[in-house]
Amino acid sequence: MKKILFFTFFLSSLNTFYGQKNSSRAEEIRKQYKIPELAYAVVSSDSILEIDALGFQRYKSSHKAKINDIFRLGSITKTITSYIATTLVKEGKIKWDTKFFDLYPELKAESNPEIYNITLQDFLTFRAPIPTWSYGNETPNQQEIKGNNQEQRYEFISWFFKQKQIVTEKQDWYGSNPSFVAAGLMLEKATGKSYETLVKELGKKLNINFGFGQPNVTDVNQPWGHDENLKPEKPFVNYKLNWLSSAGNINVNLPDFCKFTQMQLQGLLGKSKVLSEEEFNKMHFGFPEFSFGWYSEINENSGLKYSFHYGNPGTFLTKVYICKDINKAFILFANVQSEEADKGLMLLLSELQKQYGG
Repeated sequence: MKKILFFTFFLSSLNTFYGQKNSSRAEEIRKQYKIPELAYAVVSSDSILEIDALGFQRYKSSHKAKINDIFRLGSITKTITSYIATTLVKEGKIKWDTKFFDLYPELKAESNPEIYNITLQDFLTFRAPIPTWSYGNETPNQQEIKGNNQEQRYEFISWFFKQKQIVTEKQDWYGSNPSFVAAGLMLEKATGKSYETLVKELGKKLNINFGFGQPNVTDVNQPWGHDENLKPEKPFVNYKLNWLSSAGNINVNLPDFCKFTQMQLQGLLGKSKVLSEEEFNKMHFGFPEFSFGWYSEINENSGLKYSFHYGNPGTFLTKVYICKDINKAFILFANVQSEEADKGLMLLLSELQKQYGG
């Protein structure tokens, strides 16, 4: 009898965890919008309501999608960096009003005077008026930036701040990757640990296996990213990904990212043992439009308030939308970056939101 009861419980748990009622529709969207692999999940603070991975790890291959496939998060990395920063502020390791040049005074003299007073909070909320920079920028090149991973990030931000570029048009916020590179360096200095170590330590606490870079570099049997022409990106170590580690270089599988998202929902609902409900609300909604790693908006159809982020690092697309008012979050991953694929993900998101009251 005990064995039967256990087996029944196991099946029930498995069905709850791997609910797939929208799989057929997701597969239609995947094919229509030319997405090699599409993975999606709907979660509440304590349950995975449905989750699935569809298609193929590589275009025109026989490598079928698996639920534990790893995807590059792109800019969703910023939500993880912001969470780590919030916990370090809570622990007294650093303050929101700590200035970058308080920690790196040796870089101040040759840097842009416009950023002398920029703080950790300014960087993490995109309130630092600095220019944009991303993977497509040609300068600096690999020969100009030397050292190990940490040293390269230091050299990169030193180079970036020396450019003395200013944003002439005042904006409510400035979406620049180097803001999060600078924030990551501040966290490294405050703790004496590399950014990678801080992320791994968080992963250990949450039972999440965070990695970095292209998934197929360490395992060719993981998803390959694709460009808008569906050309697979071959395994190679892109040095610019390291420079932007705290802004957009984390990779993770969907079930593990569900854990991180559920932790955010739990915190927003006042159920976290690490941070208060007020601290989570500040992280997600403390500033208009973009707060500590999280965008926010009112859904046009439902009138509900969402915090969200998305990643588009060249050959992957990722999205996470959280609505604490209905205790739901929606996660979508694709191993291609194109306008067509983005439309497909947004269509699936809209349909999932309608079904789950969002």
